[in-house]
Amino acid sequence: MAAAGLMLGSVGHAKAPTTAPAAATTQGVTVTDPKTATPAPAAPEAVNPLLADNGGPTMPIDPKVGQPVDGWIDVQEQVTPTGKRAAWMHDSILVPVITAISIFVLGLLVWVVIRYRRAANPIPSKTSHNTMIEVIWTLAPVIILVGIAVPSIGLLQAQYKPAPSNAITLKAIGNQWYWSYQYPDNGGFEITANMLKEKGTTAPGERARTDADGPPLLATDNRIVLPVGVPIKLLTTSADVIHAWAMPAFWIKLDAIPGKINETSFTIQKPGVYFGQCSELCGSRHGYMPITVVAVEKPVFDQWVVAKGGTVKGAAPAAAAPEATPAATTTNTSAPAPAVAPSDK
Repeated sequence: MAAAGLMLGSVGHAKAPTTAPAAATTQGVTVTDPKTATPAPAAPEAVNPLLADNGGPTMPIDPKVGQPVDGWIDVQEQVTPTGKRAAWMHDSILVPVITAISIFVLGLLVWVVIRYRRAANPIPSKTSHNTMIEVIWTLAPVIILVGIAVPSIGLLQAQYKPAPSNAITLKAIGNQWYWSYQYPDNGGFEITANMLKEKGTTAPGERARTDADGPPLLATDNRIVLPVGVPIKLLTTSADVIHAWAMPAFWIKLDAIPGKINETSFTIQKPGVYFGQCSELCGSRHGYMPITVVAVEKPVFDQWVVAKGGTVKGAAPAAAAPEATPAATTTNTSAPAPAVAPSDK
């Protein structure tokens, strides 16, 4: 009977299910079979905020700065020292002088029409020369022009002043009909900027413009990022015909000529988003070559450069990782245990 019971027990154990359980519990700990475990879904890759759809850091757009404003009759608000100097000259020298001359000439014409009309002057004068008047109308324009020339020459000098050694270089290359950019001081990476089309006019796979990108005809798919408070050396050239890189808020308009590199410099003093465009007739789509610049603080600019695969100018190169040292071979140098003498017992 005992033997039969053992046999029956063995048969019952042999008929146990052959499929291994998904998990076994050992002392309260659940162990999952790696062959049947379902792999966990991969975590979504984090999106770098510095590499957004527009290629630059997030920056709100001020509708009254860096772009045309409906009803505005003055130059755009200037955000560079040269631009502020030029705006001062425009508002404080040129406009008053032009206004004074225009009012003087208009008043002179009105006075001549009334004073020397036929009814008031039936017998016209036959005077042909007046020495005093001739001296005045010769010296007065000379004095006016000299007064304008002195600040103008200083302004021109400031516009084309060589950039200092700590400047960040931006090379703008004009193409029909888009801009490409290089950062020679930051590893030489390149960016291409095209105008964003309006919704309903895009091809499959293209991104349409939104209000967050900027005004129509001025928003680009990739924005140029520049640091605030750091001199910028702008180089321009062209791959085909003559273009012109123009940014009104910076007081910059520099021709891009094939086979030639033009240079100027400027320093942005205010963070923000600024819009410009090609200002040289370059073909049928000349009006569709916008420029978008995002001005950010220097640390943010450095982070953006690194995110783009570039290098920070002036930063110390990363130290090379030391080569792995092979593990030392352990040799048992301990003395062998003394032999135990056999016991007489």
